Amino acid sequence: MTTQRDAAARRSGLLVLVPAQASLMVGLGLLLTRAPVADLLGPVEDRASRAFAAYRAPVADAVSSWLSVLAGTQAVVVVTLVCVAALLVLPGSRRWAEAVFLGASVAVQSAVFLVVTVCVQRPRPAVPHLDAAPPTSSFPSGHVGASVALFGGLALLALTRLRGPRRYVTVVALLLVPPLVGLSRLYRGMHHPTDVVGGLVNGALTLLVVGSVFLAGRVPGGAADDHGRRRSSSGANPGATTGAIPGVLTAGRVVVVRHPHACDDRLAGRVRAVLEAYGRPDQRWTPTTAEQPCGELAAICDAPAPGRAGPAPARVDLVVACGGDGTVRACADVVAGTGIALVVVPCGTGNLLARNLGLPLDPATALEEALGGDCFGIDVGRVRGDGLEATRFTVMAGAGFDAAMVRDASPRLKARLGWAAYLLAAARHLRDPRTRVSVRVDGGRRRRHRARMVVVGNVGTLQGGVELLPGARADSGRLDVVLFDPEGAAGWLAATGHLVSRVLRPRSTEPRRSAGQAADPAEAGGRSVAGGALTYYRGRHIDIRFAGAQPREIDGDTVTDGRRLTVETEPGALRVRLPRAPGPTAVRPAAPAPRRTRSGGAPRAAGAPDRPVPSDVLAPLAPRHTRSGS
Repeated sequence: MTTQRDAAARRSGLLVLVPAQASLMVGLGLLLTRAPVADLLGPVEDRASRAFAAYRAPVADAVSSWLSVLAGTQAVVVVTLVCVAALLVLPGSRRWAEAVFLGASVAVQSAVFLVVTVCVQRPRPAVPHLDAAPPTSSFPSGHVGASVALFGGLALLALTRLRGPRRYVTVVALLLVPPLVGLSRLYRGMHHPTDVVGGLVNGALTLLVVGSVFLAGRVPGGAADDHGRRRSSSGANPGATTGAIPGVLTAGRVVVVRHPHACDDRLAGRVRAVLEAYGRPDQRWTPTTAEQPCGELAAICDAPAPGRAGPAPARVDLVVACGGDGTVRACADVVAGTGIALVVVPCGTGNLLARNLGLPLDPATALEEALGGDCFGIDVGRVRGDGLEATRFTVMAGAGFDAAMVRDASPRLKARLGWAAYLLAAARHLRDPRTRVSVRVDGGRRRRHRARMVVVGNVGTLQGGVELLPGARADSGRLDVVLFDPEGAAGWLAATGHLVSRVLRPRSTEPRRSAGQAADPAEAGGRSVAGGALTYYRGRHIDIRFAGAQPREIDGDTVTDGRRLTVETEPGALRVRLPRAPGPTAVRPAAPAPRRTRSGGAPRAAGAPDRPVPSDVLAPLAPRHTRSGS
């Protein structure tokens, strides 16, 4: 449960991280203004300033003036106050954490800027200035830092709150403001290029620090909060056991697998209340542990319900996984092929399966929408290797750079920063050596490459909408593979540019293949993009061998290092309850697979016709409506 002590701990984190940020910026400024760095960069920056001054024109003067005013102190303060007021006052908003995050980001950036300018006395460029030069140091650019804190903060909020195409249009438009402001300050002769870079760094660090304090680890508000308010307004106690919503039939048992750190007591109470409201009072909760990543789910699913009389005791028909991708993977490994439906309640760091299936990232909202939806069949991958027992995954399995990044990400930073903590771990492995790797797809000839990492995915989209595996679908009956091998700075830029460019384009909408349909010959032979930095394969059975032992990961959990990964797909083996079909292509609601125990049996064969769903297996869960009088 979120307590006052937790809030105090977050505030104390701000008191520690902000001085560290200020010290880092001061150190960077002193480094730039002292020999030999100043002697090395000074002539280059002077030439750049003179070049901007030489090409001034009336139109550019007007545009740069407007951008400078937009990022000036008065404009930033006014825009920040308006945005904070909107977050607190407008109907349906009242997002205190986001409001405090935005206001604190602008304030902290300004405070750090003032401290740095006192400690670093750097003169402005020796060219005519188009603005009145304030008495502060040229390093860092206060306009650029303020624009990053304000417009970058708004972009971060838009990325997490908006949906659909407008999400990326808004984010890109907001993120373009700081670099444009930086160009305007260079054009107007107010800063050296490294001053602009310093402003960008100061603003970005501010968002990272303030976001880790006020946003990380919080459960965002949304429809689930509205649901709780509706229940309270009807006179019901959210923590008490209540009857089902009128018209909803009580069905079999529900097993809730709860990661105790990702799903705190407050969130667990919300999950319990939503399940009860949707006619599911018969709940069995089991916590995860390091030794049992899905708790006692396997034993519960194989055992009859306690206290049930008669020859046919009620069986488990719904599993609710409250955790990250690792918890979901462990649950899927148990229930795949059994006909038991799975509900994903995203509480982890990445929540990649939830993102790819189109679920809201607010846990209680995701549960509500899933219970009001239908069951759909999705694929799972089955991976094995040297020293690695066969296990299923729902998102991705990989080896090399990505596994090293996952392995070395600090748990403490993940708790504070979320998935951004992986970026810090990734920076430590950018110079890791490439390795020789061979790939065989669907029994074809073995193809040899060099790569920094290999990822096999059941789905393809990462955080921020980046499509690492374009066209990968959870219901396609096949797996997608990418070999990542950028060479030098140009290779990294080409690979990054290719992946970022896909964020700005519509998601892949290629026709869906059935599980039994073969992949294209071009797919089996591989396809390279971004100058060979990315090579793609696609198939149902993938065999990967490395020249030496590599770090390996499965759905964000590291496993033992090894030299081999063999992955195959189990089409439609997992029944997942969703508000709508996954992906841009239509998927039929999944018929329940034949019941099997962990000791034997197999799922329904791929391509077999769907059968009518028995009412005793697929219980009619609640449509989305509230109690009368709410």
